[in-house]
Amino acid sequence: MSDLLLALDVGNTNTVVGLFDGATLRGHWRLTTQAERTADEIGMWLRQLLQWEGVTPDELIGVAVSSVVPPMDPRLREGVRRYLDQTPFFVEPGIRTGMPLRVEAPQELGADRLCDAVAAYAEHGGPCVVIDFGTAATWEVVSAQGEYLGGVIAPGPGITAEALGGRTAKLPQVAMAPPPRVIGKGTIDSIQAGLFFGYLGLIEGITRRIVDELGGAKVIATGGYAPVFAGHAPLIDHVETDLTLHGLRLLWEKNR
Repeated sequence: MSDLLLALDVGNTNTVVGLFDGATLRGHWRLTTQAERTADEIGMWLRQLLQWEGVTPDELIGVAVSSVVPPMDPRLREGVRRYLDQTPFFVEPGIRTGMPLRVEAPQELGADRLCDAVAAYAEHGGPCVVIDFGTAATWEVVSAQGEYLGGVIAPGPGITAEALGGRTAKLPQVAMAPPPRVIGKGTIDSIQAGLFFGYLGLIEGITRRIVDELGGAKVIATGGYAPVFAGHAPLIDHVETDLTLHGLRLLWEKNR
């Protein structure tokens, strides 16, 4: 019997696709999110990824989706149904989570944020804090009892770098990367120092306040920039770049 699950984490900038064999992530791909893709494009795109892994659609036991791009969802559902012969499971209000949501409007919680919280608590217990470096940077806070307590949302590292380059006439676009020193000797490394260490200060400041409010917690980082900042932020205990996909798998299992 096949135990293959296709998991899609649809973000504002990138879509991460993972193929699970049981609890093991067998393969994963990071692709650009294009909300205007048709159902046919999505379906053929997914079939090509499966073909690359030597998997046929009839070997899948399910398709799970975490999406923060609502305009793409109907076409994604149709593409999965038409080309993979599956009815996709979406992380959305009303599903079983196994995690009490101690917030004012649980239906507003982003699917990716819920996946992060569920995966972090399953792996590390609580209290724990997840920092997800996506288009927006988010902090998810889980209690010792496994309750989702709330979080923080801030502009992501990429948006911060783009804003500086896009709103200034003479400053060039510079990548968010650690410079060799804080005091820049030229325009490029001065911008890099301001961007990187400024953003690092935001990460450390918010995280420290959360941990202090909880009275201590494990801190897990995920997302594309997680490895970049983790080496400079002693508060971060673990880096797990595929955390959202694992949370998506866990939620799918709870709702099988």
